[in-house]
Amino acid sequence: MEFTREIYWNIGSGVILPMYLLSFVAIALCIWGFYRRIALYRQGKDVERFDQPAVRIHAMLRLALQQTKVLRVKKRGGFHAFFFWSFLLLFIGTLLIMLQADLTDPVFGYVFLKGTFYLLFSLVLDIAGAVGIVMLAFLMARRFFTQPKEIESIRDDYAIHGMLFAILVTGFLVEGARMAATEIPQASTLMWYSPVGLVFGQLFTSLHADTVLALHSALWWLHFLIVLAFIVAIPFTKLRHIFTIPANYFLGDLRAKGTLAPIPLEDETIEQYGVSTIHDLTWKDIFDTDACISCQRCQDRCPAYVTDKPLSPMKLIQQIGEVAVGENPQTSLAECVTHDVLWSCTTCRACQDICPANVEHVNKIIGMRQSLSLMEGEFPGDEVRTAIGNIEVNGNPFGLAYASRGDWADGLDVARLSEGETADILYFAGCYASFDKRNRDVARSFIAICNAAGLRVGILGKEEKCCGEPVRKLGNEYLFQMQATENVETIKGYGVSRIVTTCPHCFNTLSRDYKDFGLDIPVEHHSIFIQTLIDEGKLDIAGGLEAFSATYHDSCYLSRYKDITQEPRKTLAQVGGTIQEMEKHGIDGFCCGAGGGRILAEETLGKRINVERVRMAAETNVPLLVANCPFCLTMFEDGIKTGGFEENLKVMDLAEVVVNKLSLSK
Repeated sequence: MEFTREIYWNIGSGVILPMYLLSFVAIALCIWGFYRRIALYRQGKDVERFDQPAVRIHAMLRLALQQTKVLRVKKRGGFHAFFFWSFLLLFIGTLLIMLQADLTDPVFGYVFLKGTFYLLFSLVLDIAGAVGIVMLAFLMARRFFTQPKEIESIRDDYAIHGMLFAILVTGFLVEGARMAATEIPQASTLMWYSPVGLVFGQLFTSLHADTVLALHSALWWLHFLIVLAFIVAIPFTKLRHIFTIPANYFLGDLRAKGTLAPIPLEDETIEQYGVSTIHDLTWKDIFDTDACISCQRCQDRCPAYVTDKPLSPMKLIQQIGEVAVGENPQTSLAECVTHDVLWSCTTCRACQDICPANVEHVNKIIGMRQSLSLMEGEFPGDEVRTAIGNIEVNGNPFGLAYASRGDWADGLDVARLSEGETADILYFAGCYASFDKRNRDVARSFIAICNAAGLRVGILGKEEKCCGEPVRKLGNEYLFQMQATENVETIKGYGVSRIVTTCPHCFNTLSRDYKDFGLDIPVEHHSIFIQTLIDEGKLDIAGGLEAFSATYHDSCYLSRYKDITQEPRKTLAQVGGTIQEMEKHGIDGFCCGAGGGRILAEETLGKRINVERVRMAAETNVPLLVANCPFCLTMFEDGIKTGGFEENLKVMDLAEVVVNKLSLSK
């Protein structure tokens, strides 16, 4: 006996024509619904997101099918992923049935849903349907009974969950009615390969045969009509994310993480700098609002939101979407989302990194900051205005004389390029290593490491200026471009072939942003540079090392912007360190609070982010917190004092740890 089932059993082939007509109508309405939304996206400016199609298609298939970003969130991510996979299998199963029933069988006389393959086919679809119901039940419970207060359920949510649940349940009821009429009475072997359908079939076994047939037919049509309603509802409800999220994977930014397009400040025809209204965003920015599923993941990871500041990345995207569909396209986005929200962002990229819909939050915020800064002259506070003035006049936010920028290196074996000396590498010290007393120790430690490796280090001294990263993230593109142009001209004038910096913000700026201004020289962060020296055997760290315990903080601008997480940990292990990880670490780490230009601003809203991060470090019960960023080091020194952790915790830069171990090995 060859196992199979008649596809249109009890329905008849006469249903095919009306079924397809209704299906085409539903699909046409779905397409029309999406077509209407194109006008919404066209409010924004043009941006290229269709280049490198092969790369984009691969990213879309990988992220969508593997549910990579969804699974980043434990528990909830698993529920969503398994529901997606179960529904995908059911959809594929439906397509195979249609293929046989309406093409291969009537046209070619070929039936492939039979025998052992059909038994496996039936079992897989039954299990997929059961998994779908269970996962949907968990998701419904969270949405409607145990949801966080920040997530508000609207009519869409009830309709969507209701339709999905009805599709799955009616599908099993149709299967159960059929089995009650054809397989259960005969104890057919086939019924054991539809175990869930068999359970539902027990509901019909006590009914008269004619009643079962009538119920089967009615349930079949009910199931079919619910599916049609589901298709029609997609573009008009949150269900549109079924298409917008995979599309957003395809439309992702292929540039280096954190890339900002330079504003053509010399173009006198430009009347608006930055983002003021919905028309100043790109069409992709507006499309993001359709992809957002209000899942709260970005909000949960946002250091500003977690410390009681007004910024919620999720609500910001929702508010942009509300303006896009509103009646007044000239509505000020900054006024809509509020200025405090915009200035609270640390640009740590945690929101964007975790978003399962690939929504791009950070550049929208920076765009609105550009409008506030360049068009209205607004900054988070007077202290920021003062720091920006200092950078413009003296090339550093502290207002100290530019001539003293290289004083930190007095007495050290370094080459001052301005005096005609040559070097193996250029060390771009940055403002904090040049002027801040605590961070000068880091710079000296780095020089000692290079000297131990037999490398001659060159510095620009008084010719070096702030890289401009903090002011750019605060929206002052004009001052950034001025700093960038001068630094690039200076560096290129010395024929430098390799640059190293101890600041992740300088690292990102010189290695990525300065390329737009003509700098095409390899740039490394000292955490990678030191690890390379160790791997190449240029540092004597073997033997005599005292073991120590530490916890390691991942700078946002290394981990989430540059994917550098393991190399510093490897270095710590090689110099005798045992790392006790904080709960939030790696690419899921928690910001120190200094990014996005916040290093220049007072933190007046909510709790202090740096104290919250230091508290996480203290909970590991180790005495040492290791950082690799001058901003982080500064924030942690303050957080340890402010939070009252001075007796329990000390913070050091990676270079300081390594140089101490070098001295122990001698």
